[in-house]
Amino acid sequence: MSRIGKLPVSIPDKVKVSVDGNTVSVEGPKGKLTKDFDRSVSIAMEDNQIQVAPANNSRLAKAMYGTARSIINNMVLGCEKGYEKNLEIHGVGFRAALQGNLLDLALGYSHPIKYKVPEGINITIAENTKIKVEGADKQMVGQVAASIKSYYPVEPYKGKGVRIVGEFVRRKEGKKTA
Repeated sequence: MSRIGKLPVSIPDKVKVSVDGNTVSVEGPKGKLTKDFDRSVSIAMEDNQIQVAPANNSRLAKAMYGTARSIINNMVLGCEKGYEKNLEIHGVGFRAALQGNLLDLALGYSHPIKYKVPEGINITIAENTKIKVEGADKQMVGQVAASIKSYYPVEPYKGKGVRIVGEFVRRKEGKKTA
């Protein structure tokens, strides 16, 4: 049994939650999220709390109800406070610019990289090398940050590339000449 799944999800005053069968809709100051959950979990709302329980005694139900509770909690927190990831670009001539909903990245290739920002995500750029990805959906924020990073992951010799702030990058020693 899941220890996390047993805990109820408390709903803050600013956030409105509606449960319709296995569909949960959360609306708050940072946005609106809706998610359908597997039939193996039962979701109930009682006096400003959401309770998640396994619908039956199957192995899948026992595995999924802690996951469903965590996802619902992340939806509530995202709609109330939002999530953010900070990225840094290191390298000579490497820069980022925002043009409408297109992120223009110059990462040392022969062509600029154009990344279309998904709906529900806000990107701000400071000093041409610091990118802040914000949004209400935790999974989407992480996916956008990972997609941007994947265009030029940090290489271990000079440390050039796109990295998430706080990420440890293991550096290697260069080639030695005799």
